[in-house]
Amino acid sequence: MTLIELAVVLALLGIVGSVVGRSLLRQQRFYRGATELLGTRENVRDAMDVLAADIRGLAVADTVRVMSDSAVEFFANIGVALTCSDTGTQLGLAGPTGPRGNTFAAFLNAPDSGDLAVIYRKESDSAPPTWERAPIASFASGSFTSVCPDSSAFAVGEGARGFLLTLSAPPTPGMPAGTPIRVIRRARYSLYRAGDGEWYLGYRRCNAIGPPACGAVQPLSGPYRPYSSDPDRTGLLFEYFDANGARTTSPLDLARIRITARSESRQRILLDRREWHPTDSATTSIAVRNRAP
Repeated sequence: MTLIELAVVLALLGIVGSVVGRSLLRQQRFYRGATELLGTRENVRDAMDVLAADIRGLAVADTVRVMSDSAVEFFANIGVALTCSDTGTQLGLAGPTGPRGNTFAAFLNAPDSGDLAVIYRKESDSAPPTWERAPIASFASGSFTSVCPDSSAFAVGEGARGFLLTLSAPPTPGMPAGTPIRVIRRARYSLYRAGDGEWYLGYRRCNAIGPPACGAVQPLSGPYRPYSSDPDRTGLLFEYFDANGARTTSPLDLARIRITARSESRQRILLDRREWHPTDSATTSIAVRNRAP
């Protein structure tokens, strides 16, 4: 091979390598951009799913404590059960599965001393039902036979489990077996700025009773666009409406919450010779279930 032939081969290899390199670079940019765009859409869906599940669970006995454009605080429903025994401050709860496979209890999280038990009370056919609140002292699982007596009509097979709910103070006497109980937890969802400078949807668990105080914030999804007083630019927007569709600032009139989320990617991508942050947004309206008329 002569020197001229070698030079020609090297030149051709350089041209082919340059073409392949550019193609790989374009593919890398494409996949990077697609990944960032999918990430922004996923952040929006995460926000909608998390908030919708808790907001729909609001009922007559719940109270919304904070209604701002970037935060909402309320009592979220974390469990339901039926009583099978009542010994003052200790309530026996039927286990998850009944004798015919029906569900007697379901808990998203194990209740603890920071939660409230909400007990359904119906004194007479003529009196309206009420919900009695009681702070929870402890919650434990035990054998069904030690929690629910045979007279409770909740008898199940051997090895079944039940729950023992201990209250800080005894509820009103006269609670029949089969009384529905809900467990609620005070939570705050808000748009906040983290230490990395990005904005996220955060969750805080707050005191159920006593002075208002919340724990450390936990990021749920993000990042989102920064907070802004302009409703058309802020990363997460909460709007509140009554049954007639008018805006409201009163928890007693609350019938629907509209949420708008605007997600923004962490990295810039190059598209059409221009660098930009992929963004996505979504808006949903969530009706409050079992609200007071």
